[in-house]
Amino acid sequence: MRTPLKLGLYGAGLVAVLGIAFGVGSLVGEPTETAPAHTDAHGGGHDAAVANGTVDTRNGYTLGDISAPTDAGVAGQLSFRILDASNDEVTAFDTLHEKQLHLIIVKSDTSQYRHLHPTLTQDGTWTVDWTWPTGGSYRVFADFAPTGGGGQVTLGRTLEISGPDAATPLPGASTTAVVDDYTVTLDGQLSTDGGPLTFTVTRAGEPVRDLEPYLGANGHLVALRATDLAYLHVHPEKKTDAGPDIAFHAQAISADSYRLFLEFKHAGVVRTAAFTVHAHGEHS
Repeated sequence: MRTPLKLGLYGAGLVAVLGIAFGVGSLVGEPTETAPAHTDAHGGGHDAAVANGTVDTRNGYTLGDISAPTDAGVAGQLSFRILDASNDEVTAFDTLHEKQLHLIIVKSDTSQYRHLHPTLTQDGTWTVDWTWPTGGSYRVFADFAPTGGGGQVTLGRTLEISGPDAATPLPGASTTAVVDDYTVTLDGQLSTDGGPLTFTVTRAGEPVRDLEPYLGANGHLVALRATDLAYLHVHPEKKTDAGPDIAFHAQAISADSYRLFLEFKHAGVVRTAAFTVHAHGEHS
């Protein structure tokens, strides 16, 4: 069953902070904390009125209603359109990191994370095969740059999915993550001042020195503020470095808890290492 879903926005304070499970009820309102105006790593200016990815309309563009399965475990398609200020479908997009649009889907408790690249049809519809792994509340992010639109835009909508759902507490802060037989360690402190974050990838205790290119770089990092899933999208400082280190420059929106999702490719497989960190405030 594929039915257009009416979507709400996350309210500030809806989601509990570090160590407490996220709520999964109806979502209303907008975050009260605002992001500082800045220019991101791709040159796209952002409005200071709202945090990135927390609204469905920004800079004259709207993430339209999303059609998707309404129940967990049901295979189907997820589809949507990007609309301009005249409510017309956008059909031309610039390439960002080898793709025209990056689709990030995250469960509200951050226990589920997927990074997808849907297909664009001639009428401006983006589609991708999709099955919800569990019931609950999910944020869907579209990260793109409309051709001639003035830079990168990140929009988000929240979907409520029927089905079994067990809320997962936010994992404790850690500088080490294990995925399959890889261990990834984090060096550096996320802060509102900005600064370097360096991830080191090892396998069976040995440094991985032959990381493979992924989206035009040796790694990809998404950071989400735990309180409202406000979105940071950053990329490595050295795109051609084959490891074991993957270095980023990132600036937190506020002193808060964040989830970091590091994607790296090795032996032909893209893997995701997840971390919980707490960002320091300015000059702290």
